[in-house]
Amino acid sequence: MERYEGYESQAEPRIVEESIIVMDEAVKQSPKIVGIPTGVEGLDELFFTVEVKDGKPVKKPLGGIPAYAVINVTGVSDTGKSLLVEQFAVAQAVRGERVAFITVESPAVFVARGLEVRAAAMGYDPGKIEKNIILIDAASHATLRENIPDLLTTLAHVIKEYKVRFVVIDSVTGLYENREVAARTIVRRLFNFMKKWYQTALFVSQKRSGHEELTAEAAGGYAVSHIVDGCFVLAKELVDSPYKSKVYGKPVGDIVRLFRIDGCRLSGHDTRTYIMEITETGLVRITNPLGGR
Repeated sequence: MERYEGYESQAEPRIVEESIIVMDEAVKQSPKIVGIPTGVEGLDELFFTVEVKDGKPVKKPLGGIPAYAVINVTGVSDTGKSLLVEQFAVAQAVRGERVAFITVESPAVFVARGLEVRAAAMGYDPGKIEKNIILIDAASHATLRENIPDLLTTLAHVIKEYKVRFVVIDSVTGLYENREVAARTIVRRLFNFMKKWYQTALFVSQKRSGHEELTAEAAGGYAVSHIVDGCFVLAKELVDSPYKSKVYGKPVGDIVRLFRIDGCRLSGHDTRTYIMEITETGLVRITNPLGGR
Protein backbone atom coordinates (compact mmCIF):
# COMPACT_ATOMS: atom_id res chain seq x y z
CA MET A 1 0.00 0.00 0.00
CA GLU A 2 1.31 3.44 -0.91
CA ARG A 3 3.08 5.34 1.86
CA TYR A 4 2.23 9.06 1.94
CA GLU A 5 5.14 11.50 2.03
CA GLY A 6 5.31 13.56 5.20
CA TYR A 7 2.80 11.42 7.11
CA GLU A 8 3.34 12.66 10.65
CA SER A 9 4.01 9.33 12.34
CA GLN A 10 5.40 7.53 9.27
CA ALA A 11 3.28 4.55 10.38
CA GLU A 12 1.95 2.16 7.78
CA PRO A 13 -1.41 3.54 6.59
CA ARG A 14 -4.39 1.38 7.48
CA ILE A 15 -8.01 1.18 6.43
CA VAL A 16 -10.26 2.51 9.21
CA GLU A 17 -13.19 0.22 8.52
CA GLU A 18 -15.27 1.49 11.47
CA SER A 19 -15.43 4.90 9.76
CA ILE A 20 -17.26 3.51 6.72
CA ILE A 21 -21.05 3.48 6.74
CA VAL A 22 -23.53 3.14 3.88
CA MET A 23 -25.91 6.09 3.75
CA ASP A 24 -29.09 4.08 4.30
CA GLU A 25 -27.69 2.77 7.59
CA ALA A 26 -26.57 6.28 8.59
CA VAL A 27 -30.09 7.57 7.95
CA LYS A 28 -31.56 4.87 10.19
CA GLN A 29 -29.28 5.98 13.03
CA SER A 30 -29.79 9.72 12.59
CA PRO A 31 -32.39 11.60 14.66
CA LYS A 32 -35.32 13.37 13.05
CA ILE A 33 -34.64 17.07 12.53
CA VAL A 34 -37.44 19.26 13.88
CA GLY A 35 -37.65 22.97 14.58
CA ILE A 36 -36.76 24.27 18.05
CA PRO A 37 -38.61 27.53 18.89
CA THR A 38 -36.04 30.13 19.89
CA GLY A 39 -38.08 32.64 21.89
CA VAL A 40 -36.86 35.36 19.51
CA GLU A 41 -39.64 37.11 17.59
CA GLY A 42 -39.13 36.88 13.82
CA LEU A 43 -36.37 34.26 13.93
CA ASP A 44 -38.18 30.91 13.86
CA GLU A 45 -39.76 31.46 10.45
CA LEU A 46 -36.38 31.99 8.78
CA PHE A 47 -35.70 28.22 8.70
CA PHE A 48 -37.29 25.65 6.41
CA THR A 49 -37.03 22.14 5.03
CA VAL A 50 -37.80 20.89 1.51
CA GLU A 51 -40.20 18.07 0.65
CA VAL A 52 -40.98 16.55 -2.72
CA LYS A 53 -44.65 16.72 -3.69
CA ASP A 54 -45.91 15.63 -7.09
CA GLY A 55 -42.30 15.45 -8.25
CA LYS A 56 -41.53 19.05 -7.26
CA PRO A 57 -39.54 20.45 -4.30
CA VAL A 58 -41.73 22.39 -1.85
CA LYS A 59 -40.48 24.53 1.03
CA LYS A 60 -41.94 23.71 4.43
CA PRO A 61 -41.43 25.99 7.47
CA LEU A 62 -39.32 24.35 10.16
CA GLY A 63 -40.62 26.54 12.99
CA GLY A 64 -37.29 27.24 14.65
CA ILE A 65 -33.62 26.34 14.49
CA PRO A 66 -32.97 22.70 13.57
CA ALA A 67 -32.70 20.32 16.52
CA TYR A 68 -29.15 19.09 17.28
CA ALA A 69 -27.60 22.07 15.50
CA VAL A 70 -24.59 23.83 16.98
CA ILE A 71 -24.95 27.51 16.14
CA ASN A 72 -22.28 30.19 16.50
CA VAL A 73 -23.67 33.62 17.52
CA THR A 74 -21.09 36.26 16.63
CA GLY A 75 -20.86 40.04 16.68
CA VAL A 76 -19.11 42.98 18.27
CA SER A 77 -20.13 44.20 21.72
CA ASP A 78 -23.66 45.52 22.29
CA THR A 79 -25.23 43.78 19.30
CA GLY A 80 -27.55 41.57 21.38
CA LYS A 81 -25.70 38.24 21.41
CA SER A 82 -26.21 37.50 25.11
CA LEU A 83 -29.82 38.68 24.97
CA LEU A 84 -30.51 36.29 22.09
CA VAL A 85 -29.05 33.22 23.80
CA GLU A 86 -30.72 34.10 27.11
CA GLN A 87 -34.09 34.30 25.35
CA PHE A 88 -33.36 30.92 23.80
CA ALA A 89 -32.54 29.41 27.20
CA VAL A 90 -35.70 30.86 28.76
CA ALA A 91 -37.86 29.59 25.87
CA GLN A 92 -36.57 26.03 26.36
CA ALA A 93 -36.96 26.17 30.16
CA VAL A 94 -40.57 27.35 29.82
CA ARG A 95 -41.25 24.35 27.55
CA GLY A 96 -40.09 22.11 30.40
CA GLU A 97 -36.69 21.37 28.86
CA ARG A 98 -33.42 21.41 30.79
CA VAL A 99 -30.69 23.81 29.64
CA ALA A 100 -27.03 23.85 30.64
CA PHE A 101 -25.85 27.48 30.59
CA ILE A 102 -22.07 27.85 30.78
CA THR A 103 -21.17 31.33 32.01
CA VAL A 104 -17.67 32.31 30.92
CA GLU A 105 -17.81 36.12 31.06
CA SER A 106 -20.02 36.86 34.08
CA PRO A 107 -20.44 34.89 37.34
CA ALA A 108 -23.48 32.62 37.46
CA VAL A 109 -25.33 34.59 40.16
CA PHE A 110 -25.45 37.66 37.91
CA VAL A 111 -26.42 35.66 34.83
CA ALA A 112 -29.27 34.14 36.87
CA ARG A 113 -30.68 37.60 37.57
CA GLY A 114 -30.42 38.49 33.91
CA LEU A 115 -32.31 35.35 32.96
CA GLU A 116 -35.08 36.27 35.40
CA VAL A 117 -35.36 39.71 33.79
CA ARG A 118 -35.46 38.12 30.35
CA ALA A 119 -38.22 35.71 31.44
CA ALA A 120 -40.33 38.55 32.85
CA ALA A 121 -39.90 40.57 29.65
CA MET A 122 -41.08 37.55 27.66
CA GLY A 123 -44.20 37.37 29.82
CA TYR A 124 -43.24 34.34 31.92
CA ASP A 125 -43.11 33.86 35.67
CA PRO A 126 -39.35 33.71 36.43
CA GLY A 127 -40.08 30.98 38.97
CA LYS A 128 -41.05 28.64 36.12
CA ILE A 129 -37.53 28.56 34.70
CA GLU A 130 -35.43 28.32 37.85
CA LYS A 131 -35.38 24.50 38.05
CA ASN A 132 -34.76 24.01 34.34
CA ILE A 133 -31.64 26.13 33.77
CA ILE A 134 -28.47 24.63 35.22
CA LEU A 135 -25.63 27.13 35.40
CA ILE A 136 -21.99 26.08 35.09
CA ASP A 137 -19.88 28.94 36.44
CA ALA A 138 -16.70 28.98 34.36
CA ALA A 139 -16.35 32.73 34.99
CA SER A 140 -15.61 32.08 38.68
CA HIS A 141 -13.67 28.83 38.20
CA ALA A 142 -10.52 29.26 36.14
CA THR A 143 -9.97 25.50 35.79
CA LEU A 144 -13.15 25.27 33.68
CA ARG A 145 -11.96 28.08 31.39
CA GLU A 146 -8.39 26.88 31.05
CA ASN A 147 -8.86 23.11 31.11
CA ILE A 148 -11.32 21.93 28.46
CA PRO A 149 -11.36 18.30 29.70
CA ASP A 150 -12.54 19.56 33.13
CA LEU A 151 -15.22 21.65 31.45
CA LEU A 152 -16.49 18.81 29.28
CA THR A 153 -16.43 16.31 32.14
CA THR A 154 -18.46 18.74 34.25
CA LEU A 155 -20.89 19.33 31.39
CA ALA A 156 -21.27 15.57 30.79
CA HIS A 157 -22.15 15.15 34.47
CA VAL A 158 -24.78 17.90 34.24
CA ILE A 159 -26.27 16.41 31.06
CA LYS A 160 -26.63 12.98 32.69
CA GLU A 161 -27.75 14.23 36.09
CA TYR A 162 -30.35 16.75 34.86
CA LYS A 163 -31.38 15.20 31.50
CA VAL A 164 -30.15 18.25 29.60
CA ARG A 165 -30.88 18.62 25.87
CA PHE A 166 -29.75 22.20 25.28
CA VAL A 167 -26.45 23.98 25.92
CA VAL A 168 -25.52 27.67 25.83
CA ILE A 169 -21.91 28.89 26.14
CA ASP A 170 -21.44 32.63 26.68
CA SER A 171 -18.83 32.92 25.41
CA VAL A 172 -16.53 30.40 23.71
CA THR A 173 -14.10 33.27 23.10
CA GLY A 174 -13.34 33.32 26.82
CA LEU A 175 -12.13 29.72 26.57
CA TYR A 176 -9.21 30.67 24.31
CA GLU A 177 -8.60 34.30 25.24
CA ASN A 178 -4.98 35.33 24.60
CA ARG A 179 -4.37 32.03 22.79
CA GLU A 180 -6.49 32.29 19.68
CA VAL A 181 -4.18 29.86 17.90
CA ALA A 182 -5.99 27.20 19.95
CA ALA A 183 -9.46 28.35 18.86
CA ARG A 184 -9.99 25.71 16.18
CA THR A 185 -8.94 22.84 18.44
CA ILE A 186 -11.12 24.01 21.32
CA VAL A 187 -14.21 24.69 19.21
CA ARG A 188 -13.79 21.34 17.44
CA ARG A 189 -13.76 19.54 20.79
CA LEU A 190 -16.84 21.41 21.94
CA PHE A 191 -18.63 20.70 18.66
CA ASN A 192 -17.81 16.99 18.74
CA PHE A 193 -18.97 16.80 22.35
CA MET A 194 -22.34 18.36 21.50
CA LYS A 195 -22.80 15.88 18.66
CA LYS A 196 -21.88 12.92 20.84
CA TRP A 197 -24.47 13.95 23.45
CA TYR A 198 -27.14 14.99 20.90
CA GLN A 199 -27.30 18.55 22.19
CA THR A 200 -28.77 21.61 20.50
CA ALA A 201 -26.29 24.36 21.32
CA LEU A 202 -25.62 28.07 20.93
CA PHE A 203 -22.02 29.35 21.22
CA VAL A 204 -21.50 33.08 21.65
CA SER A 205 -18.25 34.37 20.14
CA GLN A 206 -16.83 37.86 20.08
CA LYS A 207 -15.66 39.80 17.07
CA ARG A 208 -12.48 41.85 17.23
CA SER A 209 -12.61 45.51 16.19
CA GLY A 210 -10.83 44.76 12.92
CA HIS A 211 -13.37 42.20 11.73
CA GLU A 212 -15.95 43.08 9.11
CA GLU A 213 -19.33 43.57 10.77
CA LEU A 214 -21.46 41.21 8.67
CA THR A 215 -19.05 38.32 8.17
CA ALA A 216 -19.02 35.14 10.24
CA GLU A 217 -15.44 35.85 11.33
CA ALA A 218 -14.84 36.03 15.07
CA ALA A 219 -11.95 35.89 17.51
CA GLY A 220 -9.98 32.88 16.39
CA GLY A 221 -10.68 33.62 12.74
CA TYR A 222 -13.08 31.78 10.46
CA ALA A 223 -12.22 28.47 12.16
CA VAL A 224 -15.11 28.88 14.61
CA SER A 225 -17.82 29.37 12.01
CA HIS A 226 -16.42 26.71 9.67
CA ILE A 227 -16.65 24.00 12.34
CA VAL A 228 -20.18 24.61 13.63
CA ASP A 229 -23.46 23.86 11.81
CA GLY A 230 -24.45 27.47 11.28
CA CYS A 231 -23.80 31.05 12.27
CA PHE A 232 -25.90 34.01 13.37
CA VAL A 233 -24.11 37.26 12.54
CA LEU A 234 -25.17 40.30 14.58
CA ALA A 235 -23.94 43.78 13.69
CA LYS A 236 -24.61 47.43 14.45
CA GLU A 237 -24.13 50.56 12.42
CA LEU A 238 -24.38 54.26 13.15
CA VAL A 239 -26.78 56.12 10.87
CA ASP A 240 -24.44 59.00 10.07
CA SER A 241 -25.68 60.17 6.66
CA PRO A 242 -28.93 60.92 4.83
CA TYR A 243 -28.21 57.94 2.57
CA LYS A 244 -28.07 55.52 5.50
CA SER A 245 -31.15 57.17 6.97
CA LYS A 246 -33.02 56.37 3.76
CA VAL A 247 -31.70 52.79 3.57
CA TYR A 248 -32.49 51.92 7.19
CA GLY A 249 -35.55 54.11 7.70
CA LYS A 250 -33.98 55.62 10.82
CA PRO A 251 -33.03 59.21 11.66
CA VAL A 252 -29.39 60.32 11.52
CA GLY A 253 -27.75 59.59 14.86
CA ASP A 254 -29.60 56.32 15.54
CA ILE A 255 -27.91 52.95 15.90
CA VAL A 256 -29.19 50.20 13.59
CA ARG A 257 -28.68 46.55 14.50
CA LEU A 258 -28.55 43.93 11.77
CA PHE A 259 -28.98 40.15 11.71
CA ARG A 260 -28.00 37.54 9.14
CA ILE A 261 -27.89 33.74 9.08
CA ASP A 262 -24.53 32.72 7.64
CA GLY A 263 -25.17 29.14 6.58
CA CYS A 264 -26.91 26.18 8.24
CA ARG A 265 -26.01 22.59 7.39
CA LEU A 266 -29.12 20.96 8.85
CA SER A 267 -31.87 22.96 7.13
CA GLY A 268 -32.63 25.65 4.62
CA HIS A 269 -32.67 29.26 5.76
CA ASP A 270 -33.42 32.80 4.67
CA THR A 271 -30.22 34.39 3.34
CA ARG A 272 -31.25 38.04 3.58
CA THR A 273 -29.96 40.62 6.06
CA TYR A 274 -32.61 41.74 8.55
CA ILE A 275 -33.12 44.68 10.86
CA MET A 276 -32.86 43.55 14.47
CA GLU A 277 -34.17 45.60 17.36
CA ILE A 278 -33.67 45.59 21.11
CA THR A 279 -37.01 46.42 22.68
CA GLU A 280 -37.65 48.68 25.67
CA THR A 281 -37.91 45.60 27.88
CA GLY A 282 -34.53 44.26 26.75
CA LEU A 283 -35.50 41.62 24.20
CA VAL A 284 -34.11 41.15 20.71
CA ARG A 285 -36.48 40.69 17.79
CA ILE A 286 -35.97 40.29 14.04
CA THR A 287 -38.13 42.65 11.99
CA ASN A 288 -37.85 43.41 8.26
CA PRO A 289 -35.22 42.45 5.70
CA LEU A 290 -33.22 45.27 4.16
CA GLY A 291 -35.01 46.36 1.02
CA GLY A 292 -38.43 45.29 2.37
CA ARG A 293 -40.39 42.08 2.03
